[in-house]
Amino acid sequence: MHEHLTILGIALVVLGYGFFSRLLNRFNISGPMVFTAIGVLLSPLVLGGKPVNPNAQTVQIVAEVALITILFSDAAFINLKHLLSHENWRIPVRLLFVSLPISIILAYYTAMLFFPNEEKLYLLLLALFLAPTDAALGKAVVSDERIPERVRNAINVESGLNDGIVFPILLSVLVLISGSGDGSGWFGYVVKQIFIGAIAGGIIGYLGAKITQKAIDRGYMEHQYRNLTPIALAIFAYYMAEFVHGNGYISAFFTGLLYGNIAPSLRHSVEEFAESEGEFLIMISFLIYGLVFVPDMIPYLNMSVILYALISLTLIRMIPIVIGMGKLNVDFPTRMFISWFGPRGIASILYIIVAVHKLGSIEGHEEIFATASLTILLSIILHGISAQPLAKIFADRQKSKTDDI
Repeated sequence: MHEHLTILGIALVVLGYGFFSRLLNRFNISGPMVFTAIGVLLSPLVLGGKPVNPNAQTVQIVAEVALITILFSDAAFINLKHLLSHENWRIPVRLLFVSLPISIILAYYTAMLFFPNEEKLYLLLLALFLAPTDAALGKAVVSDERIPERVRNAINVESGLNDGIVFPILLSVLVLISGSGDGSGWFGYVVKQIFIGAIAGGIIGYLGAKITQKAIDRGYMEHQYRNLTPIALAIFAYYMAEFVHGNGYISAFFTGLLYGNIAPSLRHSVEEFAESEGEFLIMISFLIYGLVFVPDMIPYLNMSVILYALISLTLIRMIPIVIGMGKLNVDFPTRMFISWFGPRGIASILYIIVAVHKLGSIEGHEEIFATASLTILLSIILHGISAQPLAKIFADRQKSKTDDI
């Protein structure tokens, strides 16, 4: 009965949010906030019954497809020529290759202070869970054209790429913890997974883009299938890489990278998919988060968990951003604005699900997973509420500066 109520609840919330999404946005109520709240309402916290196992097959399938879709879509939107030549990429490059490593190191050493009895690899796992950002939680910011393009571009590109950068490191830590690459062989195992995944993904992305473009040019493909081809290609790349002992997620990322750069005109189809079917998968992932992980974290909440979550969203994020931008021509208020809009969302949720699946059990380390879950919950609420008001304040400030000149 509980399963039927859950399915009914999902259908109703999709309908309800769809009908009133624009109205809710006026009150700073975002999709992730709504779907997470519905997940909590459908959970044993409210309806009673047994907790939903995060290792359940349904949870794993949704998480896999959602992460594959996100990695593929994010990579497909990367314009490599633009990345190498355009001045607007100076900020995101600093964010990704200077600020991101600093934030992971700072998060790790801060975790050592708050959780001194925890194993070091799990502390690193916590830092990696919370490293990627999610622009969707601050959608009002990246879609507000009053905000300078380079600021919106920086936030968008950072959130689009940092999950693909962090994932191989996460994979390495999970291999060390699980012992599947025991001893000196772990490094070779990880390199093999990444290398084979990247090669498989690159080949599939290249061939997929060429075949799709030819099919379109010769009029072989119906328009509606242009939006379905990218996700089918991403899933195909995932399973082909796994079949040849590579990493499927890395393969999905490189498939998207080649697909979007070999045939840039195909990016429009990826964008249409990401804004419809992809958005649905992401919202369902937030619902699963509310259904599964919020109830599980409550017994382990304590002062260390709460304080670390708050510091993770503020100092651990802000200090590396301010430092990482170095001598770039970016004023302090802009640095603080960019640093605040580094919300933890879908990538962090999916990383946790992948970790639970790989490790099999989190017994004895529940506090670490509770900390990650609480940080995500606070981010969903705080960034969702603050996105529109802060975007308006920042845009007005930028306009005032321009008017003064």
